Amino acid sequence: MTLQNQADPLLASPFDALRSALALHHTPPGVEKELMAAFAQRYPKRPWYRRLSSAQWGMAGGLGSTAVVVTVFMLSLHTPLEVGGAGGPPLLGFDDGAAFVALESLERIESEPEPRMVETDVPRTTLAALGVPLTPENAGESVRAELLVGADGQPLALRLSNPQ
Repeated sequence: MTLQNQADPLLASPFDALRSALALHHTPPGVEKELMAAFAQRYPKRPWYRRLSSAQWGMAGGLGSTAVVVTVFMLSLHTPLEVGGAGGPPLLGFDDGAAFVALESLERIESEPEPRMVETDVPRTTLAALGVPLTPENAGESVRAELLVGADGQPLALRLSNPQ
């Protein structure tokens, strides 16, 4: 008696008879391959979008439209911030040493005991977000700048020296 027959002892002898009868039959080679080919011909594989039921498509459409509504609502909560360029004057300009642009808060700059000035070359691509004109011709160039640096080495403010 096998493990399968332990659940119901009344079925033990019929299952044993069936197993012994099936052991005498041997499937000829290639039958399974022919059956699978016939099945594939009769029931061809459908594309993924045809496998979905109309209820599943309805659920996907409902979720998609909800996502669009939520996205539009979230985007309407605030107005976009324009950084220089066509919408207005640039935030940063070449002023020949007049004013600094704060990179940190005013409290942080004022609390610095001994800030120091450092002259450096800054790539134009870094300054593009502040409104410095950037074209393909001058993208590889750098701009001479003066940095107000704190004791920890962090830049506090920036001033462009010359446009180059």
